Amino acid sequence: MRKNGKQWHQPKKAFRPTAGLTSYAKRTEERKAQAAFKAREKEMKYEKEAERQVSGSPCPANEEYGTKSMPEKDTGYQGQTRSQSREGAVRKARRENA
Repeated sequence: MRKNGKQWHQPKKAFRPTAGLTSYAKRTEERKAQAAFKAREKEMKYEKEAERQVSGSPCPANEEYGTKSMPEKDTGYQGQTRSQSREGAVRKARRENA
């Protein structure tokens, strides 16, 4: 669609591949700054890990149980639920006491 004899597409610009490039000196400075930042970040992570190892604070989930692993299930009798196994133990105790 043309209006007043104007082109619909904008005119193309010349291809200049070096327009966005930075100089070698500037790139090396940026790399040095990035390396210093990464070194500082790694040092902070190391300090935080060392502090965590020294304090020995357990994760919040482990505070409830006081151990690193979850409590084990009661598997006294195979194929029976926990309540059935308790009932059997109670009956056995009654027989021994009687």
